[in-house]
Amino acid sequence: MREEVRHIQQMLANEVYIADAGIATALYLSMALGKPLLVEGPAGVGKTEIAKALAHALDTKLIRLQCYEGLDATTALYEWNYPKQLLHLKLEESSSASEAEKEAAIFSEAFLLKRPLLQAITEHERAPVLLIDEIDRSDEEFEAFLLEILSDFQVTIPEIGTIKATHPRTSCLLPTVHAIFLTRFAVAVSITGSTIHRWIRSSRSCARKASHRR
Repeated sequence: MREEVRHIQQMLANEVYIADAGIATALYLSMALGKPLLVEGPAGVGKTEIAKALAHALDTKLIRLQCYEGLDATTALYEWNYPKQLLHLKLEESSSASEAEKEAAIFSEAFLLKRPLLQAITEHERAPVLLIDEIDRSDEEFEAFLLEILSDFQVTIPEIGTIKATHPRTSCLLPTVHAIFLTRFAVAVSITGSTIHRWIRSSRSCARKASHRR
């Protein structure tokens, strides 16, 4: 067993989470390669606890997105703070600024309400742990959007432009229950992500790649 894998096991053990070699290896590959980790298993086996323990062990934030049917990109990513925008426009009524300048001001990052995905991408202090929970409950349209976000870890906001992740190697865990969903999603993220348990593929090859990147 690699020393890095043993270190992860010890880190999690210090947080009272006992991880076997398979879980620790999957976490190591996910963090070393900067790829999301898809976790499959029935309810109550500790999928979500992995993210909580990892965040505590790394002394970083845990940012959680709870998925549900009907969840859309806006809810998961950002919204504009309309009351703040209206108040700003009211205060600027007598300003000499042009309409274009006023519009540019209210559609800036200062007026964004950041939702979990954007919070994870723009976190400044240190790379957070992003938990996207019960992803199997989301719609296919949202899955496609999520795949795009996870592949590049950047988002484009029409009024602002492209925002790239402050920490591209943010740890991202995707717990799911249904194996049918996992099969479909695992194929889609096979290029961008490692998966746990029986979905771990070519772990030796991935470990070699991780070693070369160090």
